[in-house]
Amino acid sequence: MTNNVNKRVFSNLIWRFAERCGAQGVAFIVSVVLARLLEPSAYGTIALITVFTNILQTFVDSGFGNALIQKKDADDLDFSTVFFFNLSMCVILYAVMFLGAPVIATFYGDNELTAIIRVLSLTLIISGVKNVQQAYVSKKMQFKRFFFATIGGTIGAAIIGITMAYLGYGVWALVVQQLFNMLVDTIILWITVKWRPRFQFSLKRLKKLFAFGWKLLVSSLLDKTYNQLRQLIIGKLYSSADLAQYNRGKQFPDVIVTNINTSIDSVLLPAMSNEQDDSQRVKSMTRRAIKISTYIMAPLMLGLAFTATPVVKLILTGKWLPSVFFMRIFCITFVFYPIHTANLNAIKAMGRSDLFLKLEIIKKIVGIFALIATMWISVKAMAYSLLFTSVVSQLINSYPNRKLLNYGYLEQMKDILPNIILALVMGICIIPIQYLDLSDFLILTIQIICGVLIYIGGSKILKIDSFEYLYKLFLSYLKKGGTIFGK
Repeated sequence: MTNNVNKRVFSNLIWRFAERCGAQGVAFIVSVVLARLLEPSAYGTIALITVFTNILQTFVDSGFGNALIQKKDADDLDFSTVFFFNLSMCVILYAVMFLGAPVIATFYGDNELTAIIRVLSLTLIISGVKNVQQAYVSKKMQFKRFFFATIGGTIGAAIIGITMAYLGYGVWALVVQQLFNMLVDTIILWITVKWRPRFQFSLKRLKKLFAFGWKLLVSSLLDKTYNQLRQLIIGKLYSSADLAQYNRGKQFPDVIVTNINTSIDSVLLPAMSNEQDDSQRVKSMTRRAIKISTYIMAPLMLGLAFTATPVVKLILTGKWLPSVFFMRIFCITFVFYPIHTANLNAIKAMGRSDLFLKLEIIKKIVGIFALIATMWISVKAMAYSLLFTSVVSQLINSYPNRKLLNYGYLEQMKDILPNIILALVMGICIIPIQYLDLSDFLILTIQIICGVLIYIGGSKILKIDSFEYLYKLFLSYLKKGGTIFGK
């Protein structure tokens, strides 16, 4: 029984990872092409608008969706109730953005933003149609459905975005690209997923789901608002070009961390929720997730940090070189994301959304103080504050699991330290290569090859647990299937 569950988890993880890699891979290529066709100010304009749409999107993406996944006996009545409630909320939120667009445009001193805001905010309504379908797919662990929907939307949006940018539509190329992507994604998901909402609604069920979900909703809202506040401040106190460089520095590491972190995050929550009555099992899954994720994440993040300059020069051209600093900051911050993800998923799976909210409040108080202390200094100073808050957040997120799972922060760090040290050694070894009198392409190629050989070779020589586990898992899965989060 357990082996069948683990095989199902691993299979869904593969599909989710393939979907994220495919989507992010296409999106990455498109972003490179668009970065060459468009000026940084166009990206800065979109970033200013998404400060607001991303915050409102939280009302759609969080809370009830997680509550449906966490609830063991969620049925059609639960899903239909949430669907109609979410759709109603999205229409209201769009009306708020439509009416508030002139105010936002005035705030930024750019009247042209009004039309852009009103069009881009349509993504809120589309999300309302798609959200419960996503929750259903996650609940039933049918992540194969995500693959076709996401890839279809991403490829179609890529073609439209590049064409419009080439024809000189500027910022509107980015607007239509995002809108088209979400629309096609939603249509394909509705075609491939059999669930349909029934014309039924239960206020009693909604209240029960709300009792768990509102804490996650508020937590996510705090997190999203805090992250967008940073961009809002940069866009207001500095320039749209500064904001574009900041966001571009985040984009490259974010592509990697999204592929890995989102894949594990989306599969881990429903898998843990199914095992929520067995704390030892949840601990085993949490521990394995942290070790495996860090083993994969650490070399990618630190490797990108050490090769940031040739990467930017080769792919984006010299006009984006100021983003190198921010890229390195985000790379170091993202190295430790597995600790955040696994710990928080364990807390949610155990039904402790109250703890989740308390942690979020504490983290954001610390983050706000760090932001206020640095916002008047420079954009770089604000980026440095991310490192500080990241370390503090690790301690905060892991603290409850010291009692819930008997798995504290020191034990977690002990589990991942070999991976991080090996990745750091790898990075230091490939630094001198950039001083060779070669083209950026050759330098980057040699650095990647040497980095891979050093990391894999070091893993084998030092007998790194995660390497041996993945290697045996790979061989086992090829023959008869394997496990992923169990012991």
